[in-house]
Amino acid sequence: MQQRPLGKSDITVSVVGLGCNNFGGRLDLEASRPVIHAALDAGITLFDTADTYGNRGGSETILGQVLGARRKDIVLATKFGKPMDDEGKRKGASPTYIVEAVHASLRRLKTDWIDLYQLHAPDPETPIEETLRTVETLVRSGKVRYFGVSNMPADQVGHTCRQAEALSLSGPITCQDEYSLLRRGMETELRPAMEAAQLSLLPFFPLANGLLSGKYRVGEAAPADTRLGIAPPYVQSYLGDEDRRAAERLRQFAERQGHSLLELAFSWLAAQPVVASVIAGATKAEQVRANSMAAAWRLSADELAEVDELTRT
Repeated sequence: MQQRPLGKSDITVSVVGLGCNNFGGRLDLEASRPVIHAALDAGITLFDTADTYGNRGGSETILGQVLGARRKDIVLATKFGKPMDDEGKRKGASPTYIVEAVHASLRRLKTDWIDLYQLHAPDPETPIEETLRTVETLVRSGKVRYFGVSNMPADQVGHTCRQAEALSLSGPITCQDEYSLLRRGMETELRPAMEAAQLSLLPFFPLANGLLSGKYRVGEAAPADTRLGIAPPYVQSYLGDEDRRAAERLRQFAERQGHSLLELAFSWLAAQPVVASVIAGATKAEQVRANSMAAAWRLSADELAEVDELTRT
């Protein structure tokens, strides 16, 4: 498994990471166990979760129970900031809440440190300087190694990095945002901001909620047992005719090159210099194994240019 640096840090991560959002939700402990072990066996070193995943705490709890001594073999990333209660009191990025959230995550994960602690979404109520100062205390105490952000607009990313530098604080080394062959909006503003600050991208939804997995065809309903087949209405937006047609064009292109649509989706992301690791969730061990091998296609400049044409048509 290819390893890549994570931002300007001394951490390297596998080019394909494991998204742990299914643990504690779609998958219980026993169903999660083989998925986690398959990732470890495949050489996946980045495990990405959040305190809210798995019905608020379930994903972190399962990882803490399953990893055991293998904790030291991975880069463990989690997130804070989204509501952890129905009242909306346990959320955000204030100093008091961050301290509460990090200790709760450490307990659930059964670990002494978090490699990458990410702000899951911007907190408009808390000045970013307060968040950065609190993260700095966590870094100095050894509870957190590095900081990242997610779902943060480009102008806020730039502001956060500038403030961290001005105050000599630990700024973010990563952004985690949606990016795929069918969702390229981050290229306009966010990618330049990241490149200017030497941040790495951890793209989520690399398969566009499954549309790029190769399981769907134009003119056909999504199979009932697939992610899109059981998805809520907001996810069904990926089933629009334009997206289906684009996915079909990409599938035909990949097969002409002797590859699958899945391989194209992963390998195209891996070809983007800003990408450190492609975050991919899974519900079965065989999915993990397929994902772990899917980024091996080294697309040529001509192939990348053709893909650009196919996704912009």
